[in-house]
Amino acid sequence: MAKKVFVSEKFPAAGPYSTAAEANGFLFLSGQLPLNAASGEVIDDAAAAARQVLQNIRTILRENGLDMQDIVKTTIFLKNIVDFPLINEVYAEFFPTAPPARSTVEVSSLPRGVRVEIEAIAARR
Repeated sequence: MAKKVFVSEKFPAAGPYSTAAEANGFLFLSGQLPLNAASGEVIDDAAAAARQVLQNIRTILRENGLDMQDIVKTTIFLKNIVDFPLINEVYAEFFPTAPPARSTVEVSSLPRGVRVEIEAIAARR
């Protein structure tokens, strides 16, 4: 199994891990936070945060020759499950048809105190 790792200049990892790793035609994206790459600002509003995370994921995918429709699985981590309906609304904007498989879990804390983190797995066609 050949593995390639990807380090994004726009979205660098906050620790000893890669932004993404590719193996056997799958691109595994590490959890992405609601960070504005241009300003470094952390987005706090739940809906705006989810939108920023999904835009960041789309950017990383495009840098790797993929797009949102190539995602086959996501995992959403929420600081508060009360945000679930808001996140769903935004998520549906990015996946209007044939959304990928998904898990959503509430966690006690996330890096930088954010409200949402999303990781994704995409497949090359």
